[in-house]
Amino acid sequence: MAKDCFAGCAYLLEEQNSASVFTPEDFSDEQKQIAETTEQFITNEIVPNDEAIESKDFELTKAKLLECGELGLLMMDVEEDAGGLELDKATSMLVAEKMGFAGSFGVTYMCHTGIGSLPLIYYGNEDQKSRYLEKIMTGEWAASYCLTEPGSGSDALGAKTSAVLSEDGKYYILNGTKQFITNSAFADLFTVFAKVDKEHFTGFLLERGYEGLTLGPEEKKMGMKGTSTRQVIMDNVKVPVENLLGEIGKGHKIAFNILNVGRFKLGAFAVGQTKFALREAARYANERKQFNTRISEFGAIKEKLADMCAATYAGESLVYRLAGMLDGRLATVGKGSDYYAKYLQGIEEFAAECAASKVYCTEVVARAADESLQVHGGYGYISEYPIEHLYRDERVQRIWEGTNEINRILLPGIFLRKALVGEFCLESAVKGALGALQSASEAVSGERFAEAKSLLARYKSLFLALLGAAGRKYGKALQNEQEILLAIADIAIQIFALESTVLRAEKTFDAVGATKQEQIEAIVTVVAFDAAENLATAVQKAAGYIDEESSLALIDNNLKRFTVKGLLAAKRLLAEATSQSEKYIF
Repeated sequence: MAKDCFAGCAYLLEEQNSASVFTPEDFSDEQKQIAETTEQFITNEIVPNDEAIESKDFELTKAKLLECGELGLLMMDVEEDAGGLELDKATSMLVAEKMGFAGSFGVTYMCHTGIGSLPLIYYGNEDQKSRYLEKIMTGEWAASYCLTEPGSGSDALGAKTSAVLSEDGKYYILNGTKQFITNSAFADLFTVFAKVDKEHFTGFLLERGYEGLTLGPEEKKMGMKGTSTRQVIMDNVKVPVENLLGEIGKGHKIAFNILNVGRFKLGAFAVGQTKFALREAARYANERKQFNTRISEFGAIKEKLADMCAATYAGESLVYRLAGMLDGRLATVGKGSDYYAKYLQGIEEFAAECAASKVYCTEVVARAADESLQVHGGYGYISEYPIEHLYRDERVQRIWEGTNEINRILLPGIFLRKALVGEFCLESAVKGALGALQSASEAVSGERFAEAKSLLARYKSLFLALLGAAGRKYGKALQNEQEILLAIADIAIQIFALESTVLRAEKTFDAVGATKQEQIEAIVTVVAFDAAENLATAVQKAAGYIDEESSLALIDNNLKRFTVKGLLAAKRLLAEATSQSEKYIF
């Protein structure tokens, strides 16, 4: 794995080196073995029981969670000193990707090992870990995370749940209701956020048996029917002071840092789902005949398969590039009493990239599920076909772990904060970008992936120039101009996805045979064309919203149409390979 530790958002400021990017081709034998173990578990234990799980057989779900514990799949993020495996983020993401094939159980697993367990792992003291951690990482106990309330979703700090210290100083008395809580029906340990004295946002660990803790009925959901989603209601629940998590008034650090982790893992989970959608589409297209011809032979279907294949490659490249960035930074954190504080700072460094991963990959799987269902035609609308299941399930992923709108708004805000604290000079960066746009040169003839690289360079400059124009016009009030921030974020997200694709292609190209090289070239062609269309729209929108003469001039001078040679041939090549393999080809 590459050891280079890039700074967060650096990809928007400078050219990146393909040699230092982590890709799926870099997986070790150990990582591949863990992935295979996960895949076999899903194939043998989850898929045959999917109907029962979807029918809310939570005893079965808990039994399968316990089996995950026996396989070591619940302890990957637990430190070795506590009996865990303490594996790198690339491995954790790889398992999350495989869980994308597990339907509702995959969400149960993700909640348990992610937002359910990580607050205890990262912020729990030795006493708390000694009481709970072994039960959590073996699957004896299930974990849940209680942040959202009926009146506060994205506005987490607007929570109304209160915590008041008892007169004898032994307990905090909690009152309030948490909404949409995953794993709630069978969770044994709840991480709950409440305001001490109605002011200080703080985390607490609550056991299932605490008096006054009750659950609402199961929510009747559109998808993810095999997960438990209920209200968690606290009526004068006495929580021992020993179960206060972290520090009073610092609960926001727990909540937001855990969400960063949840976002990059959700990106990987969505990649797994995208591969599932592509596989189902390819299989069905080969089986279904119309006019005495397999529908996989029709151009309309070929284009869908090709686009899904290319988008899968882009999402996968983005996710594992981010894994390498995280692992590179975290490898520099030395053991000590402040280990997890620095560890979480390392993750927070890439908060913008975590948000980009969540947004891009959940929107890729949304398109893939929709197109796969379209390939199935009317049968895709029938519940007997797996794609109907995925189509309903994936929709919520653009909502939880912070809506995609919130994640988009976060991204430029993080970038600007880095400039404010002196990590780079925004004024200088904008000046350099404007100069680059004025002297923009054409793609270097003969250079591999030259057109895509030229596209990236131009849009990085446009991102900076537009952000500079918005800053000049609005100043600090820019944080309230959500339409502009959303458009600027789209530029940054598309750049990250396209650049991740190009860097992976460039790094791996010489190590593969001629057939795979042709497929890689086709992937870059299709991803670059799609990104160019999205980038052009985002830039035009941002410039129009800013409505400043200099920003509008950027459009006139730099928004050239991106034309590529061989686009149709590239799509047909990818479609043919996908049809032959009936799965994702990389």
